[in-house]
Amino acid sequence: MTNLGLAARPAPVDDAAIDPFGERTARRFAVNACVLGADVRFEADDEAWLEVIEAAYGGLPAHRFPAAAPALHIELRLAEPADAASLDAPPPVHMRSGAGLLCGVMDAAHYAAIAPARRQALVVASPAMLARHPYHVRYELLEFAVFVLAQRAQGLVPLHGACVGRDGQGVLLLGESGAGKSTLALHSLLGGLDFLAEDAVFVHPDYLRATGVANYLHVTDDAFRFVDDAGVRDWIRRSPTIRRRSGVEKYEVDLRGGHGRLAPEPLQLKGVVLVSARPAERLLTPLPPSEAIARLAADQPYAAGLPGWDEFCRQCVRLGVHRLARARHPEEAVAALSAWLER
Repeated sequence: MTNLGLAARPAPVDDAAIDPFGERTARRFAVNACVLGADVRFEADDEAWLEVIEAAYGGLPAHRFPAAAPALHIELRLAEPADAASLDAPPPVHMRSGAGLLCGVMDAAHYAAIAPARRQALVVASPAMLARHPYHVRYELLEFAVFVLAQRAQGLVPLHGACVGRDGQGVLLLGESGAGKSTLALHSLLGGLDFLAEDAVFVHPDYLRATGVANYLHVTDDAFRFVDDAGVRDWIRRSPTIRRRSGVEKYEVDLRGGHGRLAPEPLQLKGVVLVSARPAERLLTPLPPSEAIARLAADQPYAAGLPGWDEFCRQCVRLGVHRLARARHPEEAVAALSAWLER
């Protein structure tokens, strides 16, 4: 006879069997930020992610475009600690796409999966990677996801370059690596110009307003050759150093609360400059439209294949594209940019 008062105790069930995809994992922490004209909500499963978010976006001016800001959602999750128990160096990032997803993948424990149509992304990293290589997690996974979503949601043109300005107007600084964009951006900041971005600039092609993330400036020891102020040199030298994938080491100078002023809003572009590493008799030389368009496409091959590029080029040619030769001192170039902004 069966005893109805007693029930067999079920055998223990592994959590992985109950929730194999981690869909029920609690998102215990949430942070909202206005970045690149978009309203971004970060939801994280661990407090360690809050430091990464703060390092990337804390204390920055909130930039907004005239159109309504899109809402973006980014989930941040920790991988199992055993997935990266000993990381001497972060694996290289491989780009993948398919089924409406864009992915930046280091390995099974470190990746960003982005769904532009849904305006959502997932970023995953191990505790070991967060502790030992926070720069790569922030720059190559988190900022990668934010940049892609904000760009796709608003139809912005993403550019590898810098931008400085004054009184709401800006000059876009493009040019190949090693041409001196970072040094010029540093001296523009020290020379009283507003700093918008040094590495990635996003431009709305219809009305040429530029935004960026003005969190850090990356400079090498060469920058000290032209810095006479002992306080500025000390400020830079106290900054941590990072190693680019190319092997180049740079100071990562946090611009928040330091010297200079961050652009409080997107800058209305007044001109476009292609920075050259070669000196010339004339510092600023206007380029004819056909040459300007060809040089822009060669300098920005990724952006040149995106919607909005043709309109961006048309607007740039209307403003005027100039070549900026290497000056004897960066302050000479800053003076030329300042004069341009004051016209």
